Amino acid sequence: VQLQASGGGLVQAGDSLRLSCTASGRTFSYTLGWFRQAPEKEREFVAAISRSVVIRDFADSVKGRFTLSRDDAKNTMTLQMNSLRPEDTAVYYCAAAGGWGRGLERRRTDWYDYWGQGTQVTVSS
Repeated sequence: VQLQASGGGLVQAGDSLRLSCTASGRTFSYTLGWFRQAPEKEREFVAAISRSVVIRDFADSVKGRFTLSRDDAKNTMTLQMNSLRPEDTAVYYCAAAGGWGRGLERRRTDWYDYWGQGTQVTVSS
């Protein structure tokens, strides 16, 4: 599976942005997730969605502001980001994993088998 993230850009605080992740192969059997990495910081978990859209998981920092959906017929995943803040500034990466995990494995970068190249999101104050 090859992933490509898109939709990043420069916005002002309070604005919205929609990121898309498009896969070259079938996505229906994978857990799909978003991570982000700010300059000089570790890559961190943002959100994940299980196969068949049964469960979603969000980092506390984005809960209530970001929503996540997937369309396996189109092999795409969409992260809708609302009420953006300057601290949301980062390169956003989409990823695919073979399972959801029984604990919080899906929040770890090493849980994921495939990664996209990243898209820059910059939120100005």
